[in-house]
Amino acid sequence: MEIVVDKAASSTPQGCSFLVEAVGSQPVFTPEQITDDQMMFYSAAQEFMEREVIPRSEEIDSMVPGLMPKLLKRAGEAGLLMAEVPEAFGGLDLEKVVVTLISEQTARQGSFGTAFGATTGIGTLPIVFFGTDAQKQRYLLKLATGELLAAYALTEPNSGSDALGAKTQAVLSEDGSEWILNGQKIWITNAGFADIFIVFAKVDGEHFSGFIVESNRPGFSTGEEEKKMGLKGSSTRMLFLDDVHIPKENLLGEIGRGHKIAFNILNLGRLKLGAGSIGAAKPVFDTSVRYANMRHQFKRPIASFGAIQQKIADMALLIFAGEAMAYRVAGAMDQTLHTLDPSDPDWNAKAMAGIEEFAVEASILKVFGSEAIAFVADQGVQIHGGLGFSAEYAVEKVYRDVRVNRIFEGTNEINRMLIPGIILKRTVKGELNLFAAIQAVEAALAGPKVELPEADEAFAVEVALTELAKKTFLMAANVAIQKYMTNLRDQQQLLLTLADLVTSLYVMDSTVARVKQMQAAGKVQEIHRLLASVMCAESYRSVIDTVDALLPSLAKDDKLSQLYVKLEHLKVRPGIDLIKAKRAIAAHFIEREKYSV
Repeated sequence: MEIVVDKAASSTPQGCSFLVEAVGSQPVFTPEQITDDQMMFYSAAQEFMEREVIPRSEEIDSMVPGLMPKLLKRAGEAGLLMAEVPEAFGGLDLEKVVVTLISEQTARQGSFGTAFGATTGIGTLPIVFFGTDAQKQRYLLKLATGELLAAYALTEPNSGSDALGAKTQAVLSEDGSEWILNGQKIWITNAGFADIFIVFAKVDGEHFSGFIVESNRPGFSTGEEEKKMGLKGSSTRMLFLDDVHIPKENLLGEIGRGHKIAFNILNLGRLKLGAGSIGAAKPVFDTSVRYANMRHQFKRPIASFGAIQQKIADMALLIFAGEAMAYRVAGAMDQTLHTLDPSDPDWNAKAMAGIEEFAVEASILKVFGSEAIAFVADQGVQIHGGLGFSAEYAVEKVYRDVRVNRIFEGTNEINRMLIPGIILKRTVKGELNLFAAIQAVEAALAGPKVELPEADEAFAVEVALTELAKKTFLMAANVAIQKYMTNLRDQQQLLLTLADLVTSLYVMDSTVARVKQMQAAGKVQEIHRLLASVMCAESYRSVIDTVDALLPSLAKDDKLSQLYVKLEHLKVRPGIDLIKAKRAIAAHFIEREKYSV
């Protein structure tokens, strides 16, 4: 299938460009650009979930023996496991936009979505991008059809976020024909039934490397199923490697380059986890709105009360912004990959570099999506009242299942620290012109204060708020860089705050870019204007308040006073009636009883 990209774009997109470019200056991929052909895969995944998975949700979470691998093999028969496997090895090699659509659907059942993601993503993609031709020939077709199921073994009892602190070792046998692995892994998804494992170990105790390990090898064993808060139907076990011999050719990639495999594959995992979280939020939203219409108190539906309407509006705002970000990231990756020649012997390395270009955006999406579904699930429970606390209602299960999303694919704390870290690294290397943007902000702060324009059809107010928020972040980032220089990476609380500011900017930029493109295409409706207006007003206020609270940690006395003057220069009052706007947003969805924009 041909990758759909906007031919108006002058070049491939650049990661982090939203920080230094005016909002809407470059076209971005939005959900409204999804084609009928792409939607066919979404519909196929939806049909599979509704026919095979959702009706068996209780059996899945009861861990009926053999059920999960059976469902995954059926997904293989339906063609859902081959989305990211190259055509040359029996797959479909679909765009990341389509993979994102599929992720939205499979995430509707948490345990299944987790198992599905482990085998198709972190279990298969290391071979796709880092495997030899012989490894690809041996494994990919069987993984694409479901004949083989996969798992990923990185975490150890004493190395979680510090993945490079792994103790599992690999040494060559005396005759040099085999690797011998010893060690333990923990929290391994699909461990109870996977046929092959991507295992990370240190060669000779020093060189962090990846290996393909088949589960039928002598010395390979797993522990009992973990008893978890949620995802009760997902197999999660410890993995024990006791003198496990594997062929020398099962080394994945190069010795000592395992971190490249582990960390690059996580970028795609973060995209899919963030998108899946938004996909999982939609049925929770729909169920909650329907319940609010059905449930009567004080002789009227609870959906008619302002407190419930505010919850509905806040949930919808997160889903709308999450969609905008998810498909923007996926579309950017597709546009970049589309420029590569599949016959190029360096395609794998160039493709990984193209995906890594959007590592910041992937981390933002992972953090935002995982926290958005947590909020939506929590509000869903609250709307259901006491019934939301009952295991008989699906929202209770979702509430438990999604808690781990903030831990999966790198904790949200790790991802938050990665965001400013990568931005600064690219700036120092000259790959991102952040310092020029900072200089432009400093020059602007010496001029007259910016006033908000009048509201118009082209979202002038929302654009202005987004640009003011960017200037506010750049001012604060400049002060932080000057204060700490290279030691900034050790200031974790500060990094977390900077990451939240960057996330707010990406939320605003993606939302405004989406609605501006809808407006240009004649597709914008009042609900889109309301969502964009409220999201920008609230995000702008969050940026201003966050920087206001941050400045005393960056400066004292006269310098702090000067920074406060600069911040006042960037403050405006949008004058948006948020109560009225949220009431109107809620009314739109209450009438339709589902997320529909």
